[in-house]
Amino acid sequence: MPTPLNSPELQNKVFLALLVLVTVAFGLIIWPFNGAIWWAIFIAIVFLPLHRRLLRRFGPQRATLAALATLGITLVVAILPLVLLTVSVTQEAAAIYGRVKSGELNPAQYFQQIVDSLPAWLRQLAERFGLLDVTQAQRRFVASLSQSGQALTAQALSIGQTTFDFLVSFFLMLYLLFFLLRDGPALSSSIVEAMPLQRHRKRQLFDKFVTVVRATVKGNILVALIQGALGGLALGFLGVPGAMLWGAVMAMLSLLPAIGAAIVWLPVAIWLLVTGSLWQGFGLIAWGVLVIGLVDNLLRPVLVGKDTQLPDYLVLFSTLGGMAIFGLNGFVIGPVIAAMFVAAWDIFAKAEREDGAAGPAG
Repeated sequence: MPTPLNSPELQNKVFLALLVLVTVAFGLIIWPFNGAIWWAIFIAIVFLPLHRRLLRRFGPQRATLAALATLGITLVVAILPLVLLTVSVTQEAAAIYGRVKSGELNPAQYFQQIVDSLPAWLRQLAERFGLLDVTQAQRRFVASLSQSGQALTAQALSIGQTTFDFLVSFFLMLYLLFFLLRDGPALSSSIVEAMPLQRHRKRQLFDKFVTVVRATVKGNILVALIQGALGGLALGFLGVPGAMLWGAVMAMLSLLPAIGAAIVWLPVAIWLLVTGSLWQGFGLIAWGVLVIGLVDNLLRPVLVGKDTQLPDYLVLFSTLGGMAIFGLNGFVIGPVIAAMFVAAWDIFAKAEREDGAAGPAG
């Protein structure tokens, strides 16, 4: 027997289909600005405690003024320094590229120094596998450099559009951040109420999301910046070209567990050792292990907290996967999604255990 058109069951199905359709359509519309939206949400969550303190000082009737004050502090303390650092690193990367292209910096010469310092047996073994063909390595490097230069030249034609897109996203992020600071609690309450879950499960998921975002943005990024700064200072003191650039690379790699910043400073230390700079090489190893490494071991548990810790392998895969899908924003989005995945399954497992315990008792 066909279902009547005015039956509640059919109307609910049609409404759910319409809800899914308009939600997907809305997601497609705002997807070009997903980076600005994600960062507005992340920064709002991190600075929401500051906004609450300012709101208590100004009074509830001045919520707009409190949101503007929080936005101003956020700009001065967090956003503008990162923008200036990014500009400086980009300029240094361009300068190093120019020095390599002009021949002032010759990576093949550094490679030859390492080869000359190797023991005879190790050099013979490497030559057997074709690993020490300096001419071929230099040819490949020059070809790669030429291709990179051509790619940069092609992208330079659209740099105006890229800059415009960045500025649009930046100001959209600030605009949305203001409203999230001012109306965030009411908006989050509406979203939580609309979720078709039990109240205590909705609260658990929401609290977990807020905790993980704060831990990832505040803790991991701060630890990464400290490690990158310490590594950059060490390389600058040793006279390594592009110390600021390599410090920024170390900061990015510090987001990866287990390996982290050692991907940069350890090869530099080995190069210093094999080229005869023994105290510089051993000093860099000691600095990397005792200072850069201890920053991760001491500060991360304090800033991140034990309740948000994920297994290292899960952090590694979620960070790399997040960056592969979402670009640079993925180093935050990936671990957040992984933490929500673990939290959701943990809540489901607890509910199953509770239902299993209540079943025999009933």
